Amino acid sequence: MTAGEIEKINITPDGGVQKQILKEGTGDSTPENGCNVSLHYTGKLTDGTIFDSSLDRGEPFEFTLGTRSVIQAFDLGVITMKLGEKCNLICAPEYAYGESGSPPSIPPNATLIFELEMLGWKGADVSPNKDGSIERFTIVSSDKRRSPNDGSLCKAHITGKYDGKVFDEREVEFNLGEGSDLGLIEGVEIAIEKMVVGEESRFKIKSRYAFGTKGNEQFNIPPNADVEYIIKLIDCEKGLEDWKFTPEERLTHSKIYKEKGTKYFKKENYSLALKMYKKCVDVLDSNSDEESHKLKAAAYSNQALCYQKTNDHFEAKQACNETLKLEPNNIKALYRRGQCNVTVAEYDEALLDFQKVLELEPTNKAAQNQIQICKHKIKEAKDKEKKIYANMFSKLAAADKEQDTPPENDVLAKCGEWRDENAKSDKSGDEWTDEDTKREADFALERDNIVMI
Repeated sequence: MTAGEIEKINITPDGGVQKQILKEGTGDSTPENGCNVSLHYTGKLTDGTIFDSSLDRGEPFEFTLGTRSVIQAFDLGVITMKLGEKCNLICAPEYAYGESGSPPSIPPNATLIFELEMLGWKGADVSPNKDGSIERFTIVSSDKRRSPNDGSLCKAHITGKYDGKVFDEREVEFNLGEGSDLGLIEGVEIAIEKMVVGEESRFKIKSRYAFGTKGNEQFNIPPNADVEYIIKLIDCEKGLEDWKFTPEERLTHSKIYKEKGTKYFKKENYSLALKMYKKCVDVLDSNSDEESHKLKAAAYSNQALCYQKTNDHFEAKQACNETLKLEPNNIKALYRRGQCNVTVAEYDEALLDFQKVLELEPTNKAAQNQIQICKHKIKEAKDKEKKIYANMFSKLAAADKEQDTPPENDVLAKCGEWRDENAKSDKSGDEWTDEDTKREADFALERDNIVMI
């Protein structure tokens, strides 16, 4: 290497891809396979001829590392670059366009030189809404194709980090979709579903898929904190594909989901219990036999109870309605719907529900108590309404009286005052009779009735 010549660093053992650093980057991190990389490049032949440049187009070049969407030299060289780094990437033909070249710009067997500038990178977006809330950075890729789906039995090693410190490290085995029973955050389950057996990846997970607004006191994680997990998927079995089930298999698996729901309910894991009760209904979608019918009704009723426990009374009422479509005389559903109506102050509807319960089960003391509560609340509401109207009419009457009484100093009030002598001298001949008095009284009564209505 002569004086002033920039050192060449071998990226590949055979020297087929080399790098010359023109400007050092910042930090220690470099992108990983699976990252979406953004950079500027200018491609030249060895004689200095430029054949392509993102700078000329005025927009960065973006690609996903490790997916073979670019020439091999790009995947191998860019993965070594730091943020803000500028370098020359020297690419032998076998790592570029080979014997064929890329006519007309690149001849066969051409060595290429790319001047690169690293602008930045993001992990692969694996979030449900593609909003960058879960990013994947592949550490160890795998050539296996087996990946989990909902319900799969998974075995994985997880390492959770916050602010650079490990807060959770363990090997876990669970059915995908039920990880919260082991204290796994939603983001970890979403991440694992995107992995293949043998893969190890790092995931950046935003707070909404981590510990949310509550944080985690046990792990000393504050509210709204983003976390990081390194996950290795050791093994997984394929989950159930219920579209392949026979009616008998649907019934069997529905019972399993219902039992799981009850297990999680007893643990007070209401969100997971609700998920299982919903699966119980979904798997029976095409079954129409009597046993399936009863199982669906029970699952809907249990959904209502889960919603009540989480104070979602609107959804609880909807679940009760679904139960009552299947079984109109289901006492539990009627009672729970009545409770929902009481909570949202729909006392008339609640009274009907509890009266129906009592009609079906005359000794139901809970329903008897609720009926008394409803009647009391309805009376309270009516008394309050009467008081409001009474106050309103008192104010209106006072306002009318104030308008009818002329001020003492109003000179005009005495002008044209109607006296007995005026009545005698009135040439119109019209007199105020008893009939007129009766007619006015009737009109006043009619007016008052209209206001009340």
